[in-house]
Amino acid sequence: MPQDDELNHRERATLRAVAEGRAEISHSCEPDLFIDGLACCDQATAHKLARFGLLAPAREGTPGELVPAVLTPTGRAALGAAAVPSLAA
Repeated sequence: MPQDDELNHRERATLRAVAEGRAEISHSCEPDLFIDGLACCDQATAHKLARFGLLAPAREGTPGELVPAVLTPTGRAALGAAAVPSLAA
């Protein structure tokens, strides 16, 4: 994810759901995300987070197969940084 981009509320909430083990992701070039068994209401956000390498499938699978989603090391770092309040306020 580019350094000057900050995660918005929806992106942080999506990453938290993945971190809590509540998400599944489809194996695809533009993976779909499912949270608590339901399709994520903002697939554009899911695609963006996957494209930036913040979340990924937990294991290999066949095209279209749903597998658990996990945060990547970059995703964990981005979520951790987003949780720290700004000192510039």
